[in-house]
Amino acid sequence: MLDLNILKTPDSEQQAIHHRLLPIPQSKMAPKPESQNPSHADALPSGAASVDPLFHILKVLPFAFLRPPRLRLKLPTLTLPSPMTVYALVLLTYFMVVSGIVYDVIVEPPGIGSTQDPHTGSVRPVVFMPGRVNGQYIIEGLSSGFMFVLGGVGIVFMDLALDRNRDKSVKTSFATAGISSVVLAYVMSMLFIRIKIPAYLS
Repeated sequence: MLDLNILKTPDSEQQAIHHRLLPIPQSKMAPKPESQNPSHADALPSGAASVDPLFHILKVLPFAFLRPPRLRLKLPTLTLPSPMTVYALVLLTYFMVVSGIVYDVIVEPPGIGSTQDPHTGSVRPVVFMPGRVNGQYIIEGLSSGFMFVLGGVGIVFMDLALDRNRDKSVKTSFATAGISSVVLAYVMSMLFIRIKIPAYLS
């Protein structure tokens, strides 16, 4: 029961007593701390939980007399090559492969050969190794590889001639250069084969 003296107190004291007697709302109550019972292994760091003495020695001993250097290294900035650079590298690689650079490095043939004239006895140079499909001189391989590359470049020129955004004169020039390169490369390649193998396609 409430004390009757409370009714005789002034209004301010009655309001204070009234607030103290009211129940505290649940939302304004302090939250109860959650019970946390971390295990001893979780509370310790991974290194402290180890019982291996060698681990602790290796963890402490090197840093007692070694100091990591303060390096200010700048990473190099790599930029992608331009499309024409990549095309030039691919074309050069193609020229070296079709010229027989691997054969030249392994077998080490001479630059050009020589033969003796049976009638006069004089020695004259020979560029193509006759009668051998699996053999070549260095100049022979480079000449054949140049013709193959010339034919490929001619095909590229003909492809550029089909571009609609170019002028008519430029397209005509590309088409003429491309057709001429392809025809010249084909004719010279067939001539090289007939010099090397006289009875070819006969």
